[in-house]
Amino acid sequence: MLDLTPLQSALASLRRAYARSEDAPDDEELRDAVIQRFEYTYELCWKMLRRRLEMDAASPDEWDRLSFRELIRAGAERGFLGSVEPWMQYRELRNLTAHTYDAAKAALVRSAAGAFITDAAMLEHALSRVERP
Repeated sequence: MLDLTPLQSALASLRRAYARSEDAPDDEELRDAVIQRFEYTYELCWKMLRRRLEMDAASPDEWDRLSFRELIRAGAERGFLGSVEPWMQYRELRNLTAHTYDAAKAALVRSAAGAFITDAAMLEHALSRVERP
């Protein structure tokens, strides 16, 4: 069984931070909180997806050899993700936050968090449907 509790908690935390940042768009600390929560929620999303695919596979090792794009595509093909491209964009945004920091990039990541929340919630819902008896 896949324990989705960490993903559910991270997503709830991201939702709260994002909602607060909507009320105070110029608050740098709130923006930074959204970005940090985006980072770890994103990481949990793709790792939970990989775990689910490994659990369903005849040979779990096959998922270790796939590129990120192939993993995301497989998740979409199996109905866990709506589309591949947004997840590729989220990866680019995540990589932006890991390597450089400036206000324009921070604003870009923060603004994308709303769409990410929707897509991450869809993934969590799809994963939880599989887990229910």
